[in-house]
Amino acid sequence: MQWFKQFLRRVRDERGITGLETAIILIAFVVVAAVFSFVVLSTGLFSSERGKEAVYAGLAKTRGSMELTGGIIATSNGTNVTDLTFGLTLAAGGDTVNLDVTDPSNRTVIAYVDSTVFTPDMTYTVTEVVGDNDGLLEQGELAQVDIDMAAECGCTIAENHKFTIEVKPPTGSYLVVERTTPASVNETVINLN
Repeated sequence: MQWFKQFLRRVRDERGITGLETAIILIAFVVVAAVFSFVVLSTGLFSSERGKEAVYAGLAKTRGSMELTGGIIATSNGTNVTDLTFGLTLAAGGDTVNLDVTDPSNRTVIAYVDSTVFTPDMTYTVTEVVGDNDGLLEQGELAQVDIDMAAECGCTIAENHKFTIEVKPPTGSYLVVERTTPASVNETVINLN
């Protein structure tokens, strides 16, 4: 009987956790879990959005690429190359490239690099061979680019001279053309294929 009295005293004792306190703790756990899941979902959505932006930027980079059409034609004065001429067209699916040298918003840059000279921004002229003469290189158009090497870089491009021309549009991939002059540059017109 003694144990029954102790049992009744314990049952009547109000020192234990009440239902209200249990509900408050349960609600706190639910709120913390909701905040944590919101943070995890927001981070996931943010990172997937950044990944999508990276993919689109990569696609834009490759879409704006140009191609060399034909070879590079060098004009020589008998001892040195004085002028370079080459044709450009857009690659399949490429975006329009501004080649208008009179347009202040034109940010297409042509650079010259060899073992001794680096000219990052050369002056060039563009003639549209096939196109609507608006200064924009669009699908199906062909532009001829001329660079006066003697006036632009002050370099001496003689025989067996290796050099690189980089055409850098504001968006899209660069067109990098590397050529070596032949063993003799005494002809007036040289095809550097």
